[in-house]
Amino acid sequence: MNSLVNKIKQLNLGKVKVNEPLANHTTIKIGGPADLFVEPSSIDNLEKVMDLVIEEQIPWRAIGRGSNLLVSDQGIEGVVIKLGAGIDHLEIKDQEITVGGGHSIVSLSTIMSKKGFSGLEFASGIPGSVGGAVYMNAGAHGSDISKILKKARILFEDGTISWLNNEEMEFSYRTSVLQKKKPGIVLEAVLILKEGEKSKIVGEMQKNKDYRKDTQPYNFPCAGSIFRNPLPNYAGKLIEVAGLKGYSMGGAKISEMHGNFIINAGNATAQDVLNLIQHVKSTIFELYEIHMETEVEIIGRK
Repeated sequence: MNSLVNKIKQLNLGKVKVNEPLANHTTIKIGGPADLFVEPSSIDNLEKVMDLVIEEQIPWRAIGRGSNLLVSDQGIEGVVIKLGAGIDHLEIKDQEITVGGGHSIVSLSTIMSKKGFSGLEFASGIPGSVGGAVYMNAGAHGSDISKILKKARILFEDGTISWLNNEEMEFSYRTSVLQKKKPGIVLEAVLILKEGEKSKIVGEMQKNKDYRKDTQPYNFPCAGSIFRNPLPNYAGKLIEVAGLKGYSMGGAKISEMHGNFIINAGNATAQDVLNLIQHVKSTIFELYEIHMETEVEIIGRK
């Protein structure tokens, strides 16, 4: 590991930290240390970091803005690569935009709405990165990334890079081929938007933001929706009817605003959250014989 640290520093590929607490990089403010934390300063430097990681045969994991993520208290073995500044470029050409995987999806939706482009209104309150949104086919308000993505440029775990078109991404509800078959990092995405009436688009964005503010606990550290909706049912409604809103274990608590959100109510551990997730699963199965599946991604040492 020391050899890798030295090489990354010598080549000036980006920020490097050893034993960096991932609680500093997740929206729920939970997570043990990464053996090595790297934030490459460009796509080229990210490719070079990956070449070194593969060469030294060290396990790796990519993250964006840390939403929809629960990192274990024991942290993550190997290298955590964060896509942030330097991988957040944006190029607009008519209705086609090319955007870096590290770009904030909320910020992107705001920029596009002000330019009179429609298609990203659903993302106005999603606190993640473009790369993360593509990776999990993020969505809300009846739409998702699959509706607007033309293609995505992926850096795969063997170091190869290629573009995958919409069909090749194999999108389905809150998932993609990157979760199911081909692990990789979304370097950039090409989205197709539509020109529309600016005031109408901005109004729709504001309505979506207000809805989230009124119904979801973003004034507390949280990871976003914890469970996938077991359609035609809705996770939040099932949890609410089961009387679990406000239920807590340790520092983790089911939000009183929305049943499908677990908040860090104060010094919560990943284990607290996992215990609460298991309690919800058991309760919902006992009451309704419905298996609840997590939407939040749970990673790290066991």
